[in-house]
Amino acid sequence: MARSTGDDAQALFHSLRSAYAATPKNLKIIDLYAAFAVFTALIQVVYMALVGSFPFNSFLSGVLSCIGTAVLAVCLRIQVNKENKEFKDLPPERAFADFVLCNLVLHLVIMNFLG
Repeated sequence: MARSTGDDAQALFHSLRSAYAATPKNLKIIDLYAAFAVFTALIQVVYMALVGSFPFNSFLSGVLSCIGTAVLAVCLRIQVNKENKEFKDLPPERAFADFVLCNLVLHLVIMNFLG
């Protein structure tokens, strides 16, 4: 007997939800931070579409800052995930220090781009 598409989608959603429930709390916090950065970039794009992009450098700097921060957060998540065997020898403190340093460099470049 064939299952409907709705049942398949519901089963997929349930399996993803149960798998994510087993995710450690520190990884969930990093996920939330990355989602917030992407959401902030989307708000800036919508604002630019509605109001205009007169200081285009400012708009571009804001969006690139948010997207760059989200990318760095995803890299941090990959490095501190215990299930990832590639970074098993890397301590979480070192991964966080790399994240902070890269964020510092990113935002110095963004501030330089503002003029």
